[in-house]
Amino acid sequence: RSSSLTTASHRTTHRWNCWHHEHHWKKYDLRLSKLSSSMATPGEGQAKQDPANKPMSKTPIDGKVYFSYAEIHDTVSMLVPQIQEFDPSVIIAIGGGGFIPARMLRTELQIPILAVSLELYDATNTARSTVKKIQWFDEHSDAGSLVRNQKVLIVDEVDDTRTTLQYCVEEVIKTNGPASVAVAVVHNKLKSKKGQLPGGVVYMAGANVEDHWNCYPWDAAAYGNTIYEHEAMAKKCTENSGTP
Repeated sequence: RSSSLTTASHRTTHRWNCWHHEHHWKKYDLRLSKLSSSMATPGEGQAKQDPANKPMSKTPIDGKVYFSYAEIHDTVSMLVPQIQEFDPSVIIAIGGGGFIPARMLRTELQIPILAVSLELYDATNTARSTVKKIQWFDEHSDAGSLVRNQKVLIVDEVDDTRTTLQYCVEEVIKTNGPASVAVAVVHNKLKSKKGQLPGGVVYMAGANVEDHWNCYPWDAAAYGNTIYEHEAMAKKCTENSGTP
């Protein structure tokens, strides 16, 4: 009888493992399906500049669209499979908006982060005529040594005019000589771009969004909100859009 019970137990365990394995890969395939609809595939010999997809549905409040931490984290995680396919050695985060998405990616990619600070907008949110370079990384540091002749991933929160991205990519190529460059942004605004990425740059966008002013949770205080007020407004933007 003990042998029969053991055999039955093994069968039950086997069925559970098979179901769990199949269920896991169905979920993974679904994520990949969603991912492929929001990613840009690099064109032959040139960077894919404008992925043509339906934008994420969010209704503005007073002309602004609020995104929650959960929404950002989920969108960033959806980028991971394609980033892993590119296989970068290091992340270069554009500050300040790229810092938190880069930190989210580091957990899943297990590669170090380098920080650069660039400014296109001044204190009044007015665009400058040129990008201002405030901080760059030390190529002779441990993480900095992973750039030259290797694959690098540049991360920012939003591709708006593409001016900052163009400057950063060209500066990295000119100053630090990587073997190849990929760009990953949380959101790509569906609008005409002033900047252009050099040919051969791999471009990835977690989601396309309409051309509204984006409010991110790490900037809640800049708009006079607590993080709880910000998250409530992000929820309202989603509810008003009719998105489940």
